[in-house]
Amino acid sequence: MSNAEHVQSGLAEINGTTLYYEVAGAGHPFVLAHGHLLDRRSWDEQFAVFAQRYRVIRYDQRGFGDSGLITKGKPYSDRQDLYELLTFLGVERAYLMGVSGGGQLAIDFTLEHPEMVDALIPVTAGVSGFQPPEDLAVKHPLTVRLFTELEEAFTKHDVARAVEVSLELWTDGPGRLPAHAAPELRERIREMTTHNWMRPDDEDQAETSPVPLEPPAISRLGQIGAPTLVILGEWDAPNPLEQLTAEIPGAKKVVMAETAHHPFMEKPAEFNRIVLDFLESLKA
Repeated sequence: MSNAEHVQSGLAEINGTTLYYEVAGAGHPFVLAHGHLLDRRSWDEQFAVFAQRYRVIRYDQRGFGDSGLITKGKPYSDRQDLYELLTFLGVERAYLMGVSGGGQLAIDFTLEHPEMVDALIPVTAGVSGFQPPEDLAVKHPLTVRLFTELEEAFTKHDVARAVEVSLELWTDGPGRLPAHAAPELRERIREMTTHNWMRPDDEDQAETSPVPLEPPAISRLGQIGAPTLVILGEWDAPNPLEQLTAEIPGAKKVVMAETAHHPFMEKPAEFNRIVLDFLESLKA
């Protein structure tokens, strides 16, 4: 069995919770951080492929997938969770890629621990501290309508409706007709999102907000020193990195055609080639 085929998995007990992780391959560490609709399984088309060249680490963030719940009243930081997980796994430096909320985590982690990040790949990522423009409703009325419907569904505790709206907003994307993403992709994401949003949320284990990065990334992108590749989807909702990429010194940007918020799941072969070519260029 090759290194790429052998998967080490386990639960790391850190910072008052447990993080489920999987490791495969050998070589330079390469960390994959999932989006906040998803879990580690969203990287299925990348995990084994990248493990042919790198030591790939994917994990479920706190409150997602098979990792521990978020404990009410106890402050935590996703950045500190990742730091402690890497320490647990004996990783001192790594390539770091994250999508959506995981992409925001990757950016924030790079700013907080620049000595640990050899390359940064934010995919359709958020930027901490970013505020939507005042004319968003004028320029992107469909996006604003879907966000409003999503908030209403959460207010009514209608998880099924919230998941369906999130699929229209993120999986289909405002640039594509509703339900026009591949059916198997929609169902994959539906299952992960439903699992995350249906997790127990009782008095002892209730969601609380993570400690934010201070100052936030929005005012510090120019401090990022790691080689950076930003990947966006053509049909995604407006993404701050579309304009802010230029603030990251030397950053490269790729917009993947005919994809929305999850280009790595929609066109995995093309996505993998883009990422691997970028990482190989660093060796040159």
